[in-house]
Amino acid sequence: MREESIDDRTHVLAVAGELDALSAPKLGRRLMRLTTPGASRVVVVDLSAATFIDSTGLGVILDALRNLAGGGGRLALVCPTPRLLRPFEIAGLTSRLDIFSTRDDALLGLAAASS
Repeated sequence: MREESIDDRTHVLAVAGELDALSAPKLGRRLMRLTTPGASRVVVVDLSAATFIDSTGLGVILDALRNLAGGGGRLALVCPTPRLLRPFEIAGLTSRLDIFSTRDDALLGLAAASS
């Protein structure tokens, strides 16, 4: 997992491999640090290098969304393939998340929404 600060407010977490019960807690800890309630931040979770996501991974992302929404922050996902997007569709989360097909699209979309 890689973390990149774009600016003081915008952060990208890039996930590689499986996001499951073994790896999701690591993402959860990083997201918790970035999404403390009241933090007005923009966080992009980039799943471009992810190969699998289970319900534990969905839960971690949903927790981050709740934390950010309470403080006026935003959470976006980069989901470049239908296979990675499918769990979010099944869980009914696509209407609650900003989902983009590339990292650049996510950063541009969030920047435009903040203007």
